Amino acid sequence: MISIRIQNLTKRFGAVTALRQLDLAIEGGELFFLLGPSGCGKTTLLRCLAGFYIPDEGRIFMGDEDVTRLEPHKRNTGMMFQSYALWPHMTVAENVAFGLEERRVARPEINRRVGEALESVRMGPYAGRRPNELSGGQQQRVALARALVIRPRFLLLDEPLSNLDAKLRLEMRAEIRRVCKEFKLTTVYVTHDQKEALSISDRMAILDSGRILQIGTPREIYRRPAHSVVANFIGETDFLTGTVRGVTAGSITVETPVGNFEGVLGDPQAKPAAGDRVTVSIRPECWILSRETPARNSVKGRIGESVYLGEIAQYDFVSAGVRLKILELNPRFLGASARDELFASVSPEDVVVLMD
Repeated sequence: MISIRIQNLTKRFGAVTALRQLDLAIEGGELFFLLGPSGCGKTTLLRCLAGFYIPDEGRIFMGDEDVTRLEPHKRNTGMMFQSYALWPHMTVAENVAFGLEERRVARPEINRRVGEALESVRMGPYAGRRPNELSGGQQQRVALARALVIRPRFLLLDEPLSNLDAKLRLEMRAEIRRVCKEFKLTTVYVTHDQKEALSISDRMAILDSGRILQIGTPREIYRRPAHSVVANFIGETDFLTGTVRGVTAGSITVETPVGNFEGVLGDPQAKPAAGDRVTVSIRPECWILSRETPARNSVKGRIGESVYLGEIAQYDFVSAGVRLKILELNPRFLGASARDELFASVSPEDVVVLMD
C-alpha cells in the first residue's frame, strides 16, 4: 500500500486558478473522497494525480517517488471515468484486456488476469458480451475490472456512479468499497454525492474555489464542520446568525434572534471573543420537540408546514419569525395544530459555532 503526498499544488487555466497551494496526505490503502460544489477544483486535482494535467507549482509524490511531471502511462494508476469509456465494438473480456495488451503482456497472462478481474467484480459469465448488451451497473463493473486488471498502485474514480439509478448506486457503493479494501488499493474518489462519500469513505476533503476547507472522517466532517460552506454542503442544517456572549474552555454562548445557545466551536483553532459575529449550525435531526420548557438551548414556536415520510416527519418550525427545519424520528407531533405552542431544544454538543 502506497501513500500519496501533495505539496503546495497550484494549477492555472489562463486567468483562472483552479487549485491554490494545496497540501494533502492520503494514507496507503485509504478510500479518500474529494467533494465540493461545481468548479471547486476536485476533478482538476484528480487529473493532476492521473498525469493528465501538469501543475504550475508544487509536487506530487506517490510513495517516495516524485511523479509531478511523469507521463500518465508510467504512473501505474487505474482510472475509472464517469462515462465508463468502454469500446462498443469489443467484448467485455477484450475491453478489460486492452490495458494489458498495450503493456505487451503475454497472452496466457492476459487471459488469466482478465478472468480474475472479471470474477472479482462478479462479471465472469458476461465475458463474451458487448457493452450494449449490459445494464448500466454491469458496464460500471466492467470499467472497474479494466482499472483493476493492470494491478495499479492507485485507483482514481471520477464520479463513477452518477449515471446509475438510485438502487444501483446503493449496490455499487458497497461493491466499490469491497473491491478497494480487498485489493488494498489507495483510492481517490471524486463525487458531488454527499451520501456516497459519507457511506463508504475513510476520510474526505471538502474543496471550494481551489482550496481545501476541511479534511476528516465522515463523522468529523458532518458533526464538526469548520466552515459554513462545509456545513451547508454536507447534509442539511439550520443556520442562525448571532453574537458571542461568553467563551469558556469547553463551550461558547451565542445570542441569536430566537434565543441564546450554548455550543461548541467547529474549528477548535478559532479564537472567538465576546461581541464577535458568528453563525450557528444545527442539524435538523438534532432538535427535540416537547410541550414543556427545556432547561436550556430551547426556542418557542409553532409547527407550520409538515411532511410525513413514514419513519420521520419534516417540520417547518416557526419561532420569532425565523423558520427552522426539524426532523422527528417516529413522529409524535405530526398532528399538532398551528396554534399549539411547542418547544424545540438541542444539546450543546449539537450546536456548532462557525467563525466564517
